[in-house]
Amino acid sequence: MENSVVYTESDDKLHDECGVVGVYLNKPESEEDASKSKTMNPASLAYFGLYALQHRGQESAGIAVSDGSEVKVYKNMGLVSDVFKTEHLVDLKGHIAVGHVRYATAGAKTLENAQPMFSQSKLGSIAVAHNGQLVNYEQLREMLEDSGSTFASSSDTEVILKLIAKSYKKGLERALTDTIQMIKGSFALCVMTENCLVGARDPNGIRPLCLGKVDNGWVLASESCAIDAMNAAFVRDIRPGEIVIINKDGVLSFEFGEKTSKRTCIFEYVYFARPDSIIDEIPVQNARLKMGAQLAKESPVEADVVMGVPDSGLGAALGYSKATGIPYGMGIVKNKYIGRTFIAPTQKERENMVFVKLNALKSDVDGKRVIVIDDSIVRGTTSRRLVQIIRRAGAKEVHFRVSSPPVKFPCHLGIDTPTRAELISSAHDVEQIRKEIGADSLAFISVDGMFEALKSCNPNQCGFCKGCFTGEYPMSVPGEIAGTKLN
Repeated sequence: MENSVVYTESDDKLHDECGVVGVYLNKPESEEDASKSKTMNPASLAYFGLYALQHRGQESAGIAVSDGSEVKVYKNMGLVSDVFKTEHLVDLKGHIAVGHVRYATAGAKTLENAQPMFSQSKLGSIAVAHNGQLVNYEQLREMLEDSGSTFASSSDTEVILKLIAKSYKKGLERALTDTIQMIKGSFALCVMTENCLVGARDPNGIRPLCLGKVDNGWVLASESCAIDAMNAAFVRDIRPGEIVIINKDGVLSFEFGEKTSKRTCIFEYVYFARPDSIIDEIPVQNARLKMGAQLAKESPVEADVVMGVPDSGLGAALGYSKATGIPYGMGIVKNKYIGRTFIAPTQKERENMVFVKLNALKSDVDGKRVIVIDDSIVRGTTSRRLVQIIRRAGAKEVHFRVSSPPVKFPCHLGIDTPTRAELISSAHDVEQIRKEIGADSLAFISVDGMFEALKSCNPNQCGFCKGCFTGEYPMSVPGEIAGTKLN
């Protein structure tokens, strides 16, 4: 369809940048040992891990493998199931793998920016998969270009790759330490050389990364649900500021840089992570239940039914229902077959795509006072359409409750957010937003209430990044350039 605009089904949501996996399997000493192994090949394990992390990025997918002497990479645009066919996984032979699914926060949505990124030199081969965002990307890229480096992409991951390669003659451990001390921002890294797998997490632990054990090796992943999908046993989270080097001798761990306070991205618990994941010892579903209960405590309202917006609003809605005793109803049905994108020529039609994606269950809402729980309000267009859908199905009242505080500031640390001018909460108070979306009442959870809910899940894990709510980031960030997303 010429001159049309592609509508992304979650255009009114925040987007995480990507998900990473890593696999290290000990080389079998003989063909007989290989046949006895219960673990599948690294490329297949990485494929299953990426499939479980598909929610973290839907634009491109890739896997790199090493057999000890040669590194192969296959990546393409699209979903994991579209990118990889059986022949690709068969061809990707080796005992080490890293994989990546991407949602871009900056840089064109092209194959050049797809990951893992790969470098080959006389010193050896390196492949890098990165979740996060560097705040000093432009300065580092300029420094590298001044020293003769050339770039094939517009991704900050290539900067990380170039920095590691530049220091590789000092040895892997030193090259990693030097690189990680230079880059600033958020990062969870899976790095593969010809003979080892490396995982690293930024000093604030903003982006998640965890370690798992398989029959004859180890795996890394952004979320524990991917560890499960690879049929591995969850071992632990990689600590903020930790590097793990996995090779034939096992797992070597060391810290880099100065100790800093943990600042896990709070939106992992609100929206990004799958409900069956556990991040930094907090079960995601439990966090959402607690946030819903806290929201009920802060903002009760008389109603007949509570319902959540599929999928990430369901946990908070269940928590709200249990805390108030108001019955929980299915209420909203999601069209599972709409696909990732849909052609819509005009802005009006793109906004109306919510009517295609979601519909109300009339038997649950007709003649009733309804509480709708969503995880966030970004631009407000989806919320307005949801209220219209529920009223059209016969609801007597529609009360909107949000399990995160108002998003007032853009993120510079790995989340794709609209510019501040596009964030409805940056320029409107709660009453103005209520009128804009057409609800009978509207309330957000408080920042303190959200922290209290998370702390109740695990009192030892209480450090979170709240920059998108308060404008207070764990580090200095660049000023926002109007109309762009910084990387």
